[in-house]
Amino acid sequence: MSDYQTFEHDVLVIGAGGAGLSAAVKASAAGVKVAVVSKSLLGKAHTVMAEGGMAAAMGNVDDRDNWKVHFADTMRGGQYLNNWRMAQLHAQEAPDRVRELEQWGAIFDRTKEGKILQRNFGGHRYPRLAHVGDRTGLEMIRTLQDHGIHQGIDFHMEVTILTLLMDAGRVVGAFGYDRERGRFRIFRANAIILATGGIGRAYKITSNSWEYTADGHALAYRAGAELLDMEFVQFHPTGMVWPPSVRGILVTEGVRGEGGVLRNKDGKRFMFEDIPANYKGQTADNEEEGWRYTQGDKEARRPPELLTRDHVARCIQREVREGRGSPHGGVFLDIAWIKERIPNAPDHIKRKLPSMYHQFKQLGDIDITKEAMEVGPTTHYMMGGVKVDAESQMSKVPGLFAAGECGAGLHGANRLGGNSLSDLLVFGHRAGQFAAKWAKEHTGGSVNNAQVEEAAREALAPFDREGGESPYAVHHDLQDLMQNLVGIVRVQKEMEQAVEGLQKLRARAEKVHVHGNREYNNGWHMAMDLPNMIEASEMIARSAIERKESRGAHFRDDFPDKTAEGASFNSIIKRGSNGEQVLERVPVTEMTAELKQIIEEMK
Repeated sequence: MSDYQTFEHDVLVIGAGGAGLSAAVKASAAGVKVAVVSKSLLGKAHTVMAEGGMAAAMGNVDDRDNWKVHFADTMRGGQYLNNWRMAQLHAQEAPDRVRELEQWGAIFDRTKEGKILQRNFGGHRYPRLAHVGDRTGLEMIRTLQDHGIHQGIDFHMEVTILTLLMDAGRVVGAFGYDRERGRFRIFRANAIILATGGIGRAYKITSNSWEYTADGHALAYRAGAELLDMEFVQFHPTGMVWPPSVRGILVTEGVRGEGGVLRNKDGKRFMFEDIPANYKGQTADNEEEGWRYTQGDKEARRPPELLTRDHVARCIQREVREGRGSPHGGVFLDIAWIKERIPNAPDHIKRKLPSMYHQFKQLGDIDITKEAMEVGPTTHYMMGGVKVDAESQMSKVPGLFAAGECGAGLHGANRLGGNSLSDLLVFGHRAGQFAAKWAKEHTGGSVNNAQVEEAAREALAPFDREGGESPYAVHHDLQDLMQNLVGIVRVQKEMEQAVEGLQKLRARAEKVHVHGNREYNNGWHMAMDLPNMIEASEMIARSAIERKESRGAHFRDDFPDKTAEGASFNSIIKRGSNGEQVLERVPVTEMTAELKQIIEEMK
């Protein structure tokens, strides 16, 4: 162990996206020594791909908006499986976190009065997303990085964490390696915050970047934490479908928020045919503005393209499955039509959606100001993750915290667009605040040499094996399996096949062979990522089999309706004594009378 470079900090943050940077800034401000470990280069976090905006009930565009409406929208979107306390804290604290980001230098689009501009988004009752064109995530990362650099935070870029180091049931550090040279590193810390993002690379078609290999989920699980609601994987309705090399890359919901409409190959706006019955008092009419509904004493209009993501994704898949899709297996997303309503529409589109304009122009040779985009569902976001305490974000494992996408509870069965970025700020803030407090109060703890040496041996084992297959072959088969058997529409038989297939993939992953040496070896990196993706994939499949209903992002063709039983429980997965996954149901925690009243009023 003396050969490995060792770093000592009070708080270690694993992940340099919005949640990780927010947590690091808050922990550092509390007076503790903080380090951030980033799997890629600083500034490359997947947060930059969150384009549409951050949801916060500031009421700048519609003064009827407030935290109670935001809370009710979030709970309804999550099908009431949300951790209601997290939903409450999020709705109440998001406006302050957005203003704080502005104070740190974030530059938002503005209303005529100079307030932060907010736009419509799926599932939100009022215009609520504070945004910077369609580059909001990029602005968040830029601001947090610039602010964090001046807080005395240490950054370790291009480092992958392989295991959490334990002492008497609590975390005392982490063990990993630098991706450039392949040298092992030890990080000692009194508290650790996981902010590693999601699991998207386990699927073939995904908007997620290469880092999203379920690292935080697997690290927490192996350390003894509980995983919550892993059946709920969100498929964003609109990813690029052409050309094949960019299939799955996100097309922001901001396109629909700015007036983009979905059409099938016949030019028909098919979303009007499937407005859910629970939208009471609303009447569908084929008008470009949307369907009418009443809020208080005002009438409003809202396009059906801005229904919740799970619903829109299934409608798109239906059109494709029934032969009404676009030439390359998607549907058409048309923003160019607004030239009929808006003067100088091309300039307006380029100003409001600059990233989308350049993305399609450069990658697909498509001018979105003149022609429609081909889009289709893409694996996008993980609602399930580490079960945490709502107030502090600490897991069941003492000293281990989680925030952002690898944490769970806020979004329930389905996340509303825009809630992710404000989630990063609100719960990154809380995780950093409470982790710093924990680190001050719980010093000591020692790193176990035997645990470190065992982790090092396991990491180097692929170099010593002979005759094993390439880790890329295993990853390819994993992605096919999850895409085909545990995708948008699920059935019992296929998911049972997936669980069996995952056991075979696990055995294959344990025998992969890696050529060359540890320096600049992407094959080795994939061999290290595979066990994490397989572990998380099995959690998804097992939880999905157990939930015999359709709710939120989890849709079963063999159980297409919601059930009263399904509304009563959350799924929990924890590690058994023999390393096996143990699945349990836990009752949904009943919310307070005050919050129940808010829900009823908002209905």
